[in-house]
Amino acid sequence: MIFSRADRGFSLSPDSAPTLCDRGPPATRPGWLARLGEALRRNQRRIRAAQWAVVAVYLVLVAAPALLPLPPRTAHVWNNLTVFAQFAFWGVWWPFVLLSMVVVGRAWCGFFCPEGALTEFVSGYGRGRAVPRWLMWRGWPFVAFACTTVYGQLVSVYQYPKPVLLILGGSTLGAIAVGWWYGRNKRVWCRYLCPVNGVFALLSKLAPFHYRVDGERWAESQAHQPHPAERINCAPLVPIRTMESAGPCHMCGRCAGFRDAVTLSARIPGREIVAVAGRQTNPWESVLILVGMLGIAVGAFHWSASPWFLALKDVVATALIDHDVVGPVEWTLPWWLLTDYPAQSDVMTVLDGAVLLAYVAATAAVMTLGLGALVGLATRLLGPWSWPRFHHLVQALIPVAGCGIFLGLSMQTVSLLRGEGVVIPGLGALRLALLAGALLWSAGLAWRVSGRYGQRLRRIAATAAMTGAAALGVASWALLFWGW
Repeated sequence: MIFSRADRGFSLSPDSAPTLCDRGPPATRPGWLARLGEALRRNQRRIRAAQWAVVAVYLVLVAAPALLPLPPRTAHVWNNLTVFAQFAFWGVWWPFVLLSMVVVGRAWCGFFCPEGALTEFVSGYGRGRAVPRWLMWRGWPFVAFACTTVYGQLVSVYQYPKPVLLILGGSTLGAIAVGWWYGRNKRVWCRYLCPVNGVFALLSKLAPFHYRVDGERWAESQAHQPHPAERINCAPLVPIRTMESAGPCHMCGRCAGFRDAVTLSARIPGREIVAVAGRQTNPWESVLILVGMLGIAVGAFHWSASPWFLALKDVVATALIDHDVVGPVEWTLPWWLLTDYPAQSDVMTVLDGAVLLAYVAATAAVMTLGLGALVGLATRLLGPWSWPRFHHLVQALIPVAGCGIFLGLSMQTVSLLRGEGVVIPGLGALRLALLAGALLWSAGLAWRVSGRYGQRLRRIAATAAMTGAAALGVASWALLFWGW
């Protein structure tokens, strides 16, 4: 296909057939949000400048610490670049970028993301090849998220700069390579292969802001002016004319005001999950939520504090030694395969790595089976079995899934601040409030989604089952914070 068709509102993806949109007409006098969107469109050069500033800072923070010796225990954020980079990435950058998805959608991707800026820039000078079908596979967001999450734990990415360079730097090189080979001024990497693309797309469905497209006004404008002088380069390959979901939209503002049909607008948080997700079900999103965000991520954050992990390792180690098999208990691997920093008294043996993988896999299996059973029960309570209804109900768990990952990442924030002598007052109460709020939000979404498939007792019963699933997700984090 020709990439310029994406500029006219057509999709490069085989799953983007036009759909009817339940959008009202924009206001006759644009509100402040609409004016903000059009201001963003007019100030794309300033946005590009901000992106390149972030790129410069990002490259320094990723690369420089890996070339320096590991910091002493007395190092602080203000006097050591490595500690500063650690705090910037894991204490501020990632947890609050994740939070921003729920507040303003994927504005981070459109305004600041260094990988997005680099892949789009390089694609303007690259080969411009068409995107192959294998690259558009819907399962990549889950696979990329799962692999980077687990691998990051094996090499202790939160603690050491070389794994940061390996994982984040490798991702950046991947974005540059894909940008050079595929697309023309596009963000093919961001749309299909970015490790956090799936998570960002899910969380942005909760955001109170989105770009609303009026299909009728678009058609009227096209009838009067079939070939407008202005062309839109939608870098993340969104079919603008039929766009209903905020998931793939980078909120960059380039399309604001196009054909007088695209408007930055407010909406009820979570409305997309209720009104749109049921028509655009994607089984791989359910896998990402249940297996990835509520399974693998939980195990990845749990294992270092879990007494069950230690007990399992002791059992396996004892069995191996009893059978005169001591190799796995003693063998180590290079730092890029398993954590290996003897000077820091931080070394993982082959046994440690194997038990970590088993623990994460077991956690993911238990959580997936438990959550899947409860969502399946809710699906059945609303009528005969329906996979689209199952996938629609799973979307109601996004608040709990996102809150859990945010709290998991913020553990690094808390730990790094504590190392600087800063103690967050009321931390336990804050965590409890966030988890309770996420539980209530998921329960409310479950009630609204269930109302589309059944009424009265069926709706109440299905909501109760979904609330149980959300409570299971909350319990997994409560166990980490207050159980151990």
